[in-house]
Amino acid sequence: MALVPSQVLRVAILLSYCSILCNYKAIEMPSHHTYGGSWKFLTFIDLVIQAVFFGICVLTDLSSLLTRGSGNQEQERQLKKLISLRDWMLAVLAFPVGVHTTVLPFILIEMRTSHHGYPSRSSGLTTICTFSLGYILWVCWVHHVTGMWAYPFLEHIGPGARIIFFGSTTIFMNFLYLLGEALNSYIWDTQRSMEEEKEKPKLE
Repeated sequence: MALVPSQVLRVAILLSYCSILCNYKAIEMPSHHTYGGSWKFLTFIDLVIQAVFFGICVLTDLSSLLTRGSGNQEQERQLKKLISLRDWMLAVLAFPVGVHTTVLPFILIEMRTSHHGYPSRSSGLTTICTFSLGYILWVCWVHHVTGMWAYPFLEHIGPGARIIFFGSTTIFMNFLYLLGEALNSYIWDTQRSMEEEKEKPKLE
């Protein structure tokens, strides 16, 4: 069974993320050896999220190839669970968190090549708010333990300004979730319209 280009692309993207993570950990930076290590930084967390997401994509592709034509209902149920997990992760983590880094082109390619079902808006926004709050609390905890902020500019602003900054970033993450939802709908509504146009009988 030959792999289609989108499947090969996902494997290539996954391998690139694994390589980036290995190189990132190999870089000698003082901050990597302090409390929290690389996990203090959203950029590193995002790289892990993207690697896990594309790993799930590759696993979904392999499961789809193995399940195709087998008629095994249990395998089909497991495949549906994988697809649901893949779609959920793209909606609430891979796209909103990934937009702030250079990984965005990979995410856009993934959205363009495969349809992803978004969760209910309330569920998606609740999850992204939980992630944002969790990261903010983690950053504050690291400062509590070490006396240093993961991002130096936080040292130079007052408590009120930090609250405004953290609140603004949470609102921005919610906006990115809604942007991803709208973009996903636009891509596939346009695709559906084009396919319907092709299927219409030509007038003599």
